[in-house]
Amino acid sequence: MPYTFEPKHQYAKASGTDVRISTKDSVIICKVIRNKPLKRAKRLLEDLSSKKRNLGGKYYSNAVDEILNLINSCEKNAEFLGLDNEKLFVHASASKGTNIHRRRRKGAFGSKMKATHVEIMLIERGKESKTKISKKALKESKEKQKEEKKLQP
Repeated sequence: MPYTFEPKHQYAKASGTDVRISTKDSVIICKVIRNKPLKRAKRLLEDLSSKKRNLGGKYYSNAVDEILNLINSCEKNAEFLGLDNEKLFVHASASKGTNIHRRRRKGAFGSKMKATHVEIMLIERGKESKTKISKKALKESKEKQKEEKKLQP
């Protein structure tokens, strides 16, 4: 399965093919966690899994557990690649998997099982961490810049 896109920034990826979860549920969860920082996305999924929080009255427990496993795997991949954990953002997508038919006789023949392709990417982006500058130092640097401008003809 080709990935949805190739990001410009550094990234780590993990995918699950034909995961036995509902496509509809996994698409909803992927939309919720897409473009969120890794910490917030993991906290949301863990809260859904432990039933502390819900999405529209539902917990989506099977899909949440599988996607959480993929995110943890992708986080380990990012750690191995040396990406900064504080700057990681989640890109998640899900699509319909292959049709899996159960083999049964007579009435139960032809029942389909759910299968979904899920892709998780952790993209390293964000602003560089700013160093705190005291107000005094900021004023002094501005005054020096003004003096330098005055000295120049």
